[in-house]
Amino acid sequence: MKQDLHPEYHPVIFQDMTTGKQFITRSTAKSAKTETVDGVEHYVVSMGVTSDSHPFFTGQNQFVDTEGRIDKFQKRFGAVRRSKKPKLG
Repeated sequence: MKQDLHPEYHPVIFQDMTTGKQFITRSTAKSAKTETVDGVEHYVVSMGVTSDSHPFFTGQNQFVDTEGRIDKFQKRFGAVRRSKKPKLG
């Protein structure tokens, strides 16, 4: 293997800024803030949105499509007709 080809891989804590939940993993991301967990020093990376606070994963604010796809398409493009092209041959 080539030396100095891959980035440094180290322990990291990803912290959700809205809920405060922490995810301990390994990553190439770094930050100035560090925290020691079980005797191991981890970089702490603050995240705005994680699976703990994202609406898709929490089930909050689900968008429900009340109008069908075909109806939407007809409203937008119903007046547009394809022009008939003359047959070649």
